[in-house]
Amino acid sequence: MAVRVNEGNFEAEVLKARVLVLVEFYSDSCIPCKQMSPILSDLEEEYDNNLKVVKVNQDFDNNLAETYKIMASPTILLFKNGEEVNRIRGVRKKPELEKIMKELL
Repeated sequence: MAVRVNEGNFEAEVLKARVLVLVEFYSDSCIPCKQMSPILSDLEEEYDNNLKVVKVNQDFDNNLAETYKIMASPTILLFKNGEEVNRIRGVRKKPELEKIMKELL
């Protein structure tokens, strides 16, 4: 299950991670975000030691949302070695996300 991160632990959990990190910026009231949850859980399970999935609630952590210029939810950022390497906006199907993961791993 994806870990919820916030401004206090974002650096440790995302920027200093030794694996690819998928960060979903979401909102509790966002229906498309809820649709993404099972897909992200599947990816986290399938890419077990190579991918870390975390979530940022942009309603509560709006400083992070502003820092990364998040304009809509869901927005997924992928980080590798502390750098943003990809940005995905809106709902995506699992095969599309898998293709992106394979390119980055």
